[in-house]
Order: sequence, then C-alpha cells, then structure tokens
Amino acid sequence: MSGTSLDGIDLCYSEFTLKESHWSFSIKTCETILYNEYWAEKLSQANNFHDTILFDLDKEYTSYLATVINDFIKKYHIANIDFISSHGHTVYHQPEENYTFQLGNRIELRELIKKPIVCDFRVQDVALGGQGAPLVPIGDLLLFKDFSHCINLGGFCNISIKNDSQIIAYDICPVNVVLNYLSKKIGFSFDKDGNHAKSGSVNKQLLKDLNQIEYYVEEPPKSLGIEWVKENIFKIIDNYNITNEDKLRTYTEHICSQIAVNIDGDHPQILFTGGGVKNKFLMARLSKKMKKKFQLPEIEIIDFKEALIFSFLGILKVRNEINCLRSVTGAEKDHSSGVYFK
Repeated sequence: MSGTSLDGIDLCYSEFTLKESHWSFSIKTCETILYNEYWAEKLSQANNFHDTILFDLDKEYTSYLATVINDFIKKYHIANIDFISSHGHTVYHQPEENYTFQLGNRIELRELIKKPIVCDFRVQDVALGGQGAPLVPIGDLLLFKDFSHCINLGGFCNISIKNDSQIIAYDICPVNVVLNYLSKKIGFSFDKDGNHAKSGSVNKQLLKDLNQIEYYVEEPPKSLGIEWVKENIFKIIDNYNITNEDKLRTYTEHICSQIAVNIDGDHPQILFTGGGVKNKFLMARLSKKMKKKFQLPEIEIIDFKEALIFSFLGILKVRNEINCLRSVTGAEKDHSSGVYFK
C-alpha cells in the first residue's frame, strides 16, 4: 500500500481465517519502506505527467515495487504465500470523469515477483459508476466488528460508519497531504507531533473559508483526490499572508471540525488508524473538540490497517466474493473488484 502522504510503501504479511462465516486475522510481519528523495519527488509530480512519460514511470515504479516486495520476502524468510495483493500508488483519481489511475498495477509485477498478484482495485468500480473509493470499508465491516466508526487519518481522512450489518463510508477531508505540504515550506517533511501547529494561532477567517468548502455539505458517496486538494485547499491557504505555523494550526482545527461533525451517536466506538494518529497535537485537539478520550489500537493496526485490508480485498477477489459495496462507492451494484494475475 502506498498512500497520498508519500511516506513510503507499507508491506504487511498477514494470515486470515474464516470460521462459521466470521473472518479473523493476524499480522505476522510488517514494515514501511520509506521513499527516497528520487521517488518522493517523482510521485509528487506524477499527476502532472501525461502519455509516454507516465507510461515509462508506471513501468519504472512497477519494477521498483517488485524489488521492494522481493526484498521484504527475503528479509523475513517468508515462504508460505498464496498471493500478493497490491494497491499501487494513486496518480489520478477523478471519478466524476470516470477515471482513476494507480501506478504499479502492471502484469510485469507478476513476472518479477513470480507469485500470483491481485491488484488494480479501483478501476472496475469507477466503470460501474462508483467513486472507486474508499475501498477499506468491507474490511472495517468484516474484520473490525467492535467499532461503530472506523476513521483513517492518512493523506486523507476517510470514515466508515456501521449500523448493524450496513455500512456507509466516504472521505471527510484532506489531512497529511495538506499538513505535509505546509511543513515542507518551513523545511520539514512533516510536522512531528504537531509541534509547529501547536506554536501557531488559529486564523478565524481562513478557518471559516475552509469550513465553507462546498464538498463538506455534499451527501455521500463522495471521495477526494490530490487534484481536488490543489484546486481547492491549496488555493485558499496560499492566498493568506500569515505564517506557516498559523496555517498549520488553522488547518489542524479545520480537520478536527470536519471530523467532529461527521460523528453521530451518543456513545460512538471509534477506531482511529493512520499516520495522523501519531500527531499528538491533532489528536489532543480532536479529543477536546469531541469531549471524548480515545483509546488507540496497537501500533501495527495504526500503521498497517490499510495494507492489511487490501490483502483482505485480494482474498475476496480470489474467492470471487463481494469486496466493493455500492452503499459506499455509489456504484450500480456490489461487486468483486480487482485484477487477478495468476
């Protein structure tokens, strides 16, 4: 799994068990391979590429991804593998234009790793009129039954809301893709513990402008992409002549505001995961905003839940079972999405 925050590639070696129609899992080994400067720069600029350049980048990234996976298998002496389930890295996500594209979903991945591959999970859903996102809710529904709300704080904040056996899910707002953008302006790849945001002050007008973005009042299904962030969030923020610390502080408050208004119920049981959970200031502000203390899961779930669930999507695809829900994406039907290179 490679996310929009460009941290690196998350690898998770997992085992799943189905007993009496209930799924369980265990994480055997997991690791994040950080992107070097070359790949961080390439991927950050990839949605500006077209045609031949993008095709060549896709081939190069596929080869790089295969090397990372093969090194992981060798490092941890992993012998028992049914298949590799791979999300790739999203470059374009424009479901309103019936288009989504992830690097690294080429058949060459199968040839380079010499293992069956399940990949390219989003394209079929978009072709069926869906958002192609979020895709993790089927895992939230079947693997994390004890929680009413599952919230991932990654490049974007996405939420799954469960009611009995039903689930809806959508992207709430951008998170690390914006916080990291602002952090880089002051010489850091990210805002460790939210300390720079903590040193700033909330700009009330900027906060108001952000909270009034039309997307936030739209009904789901809905999802976000980096193109939307550049056109909406960055344009608003860059128009303000205030310190980057104040921008970080204000955007942190914006994240908290948007998450808070999307939580329903008197006693929600919330599972928080993703890199944003490690932002101590963000989580403290969110706890105060919602007047609720959060109990966080073990670090493997925080860091690798999305990678874990994409392996689960692969299992459902191999079994030809539903892994993409119309109640989540808005597609014309539930379906089994992905490509299986045996």
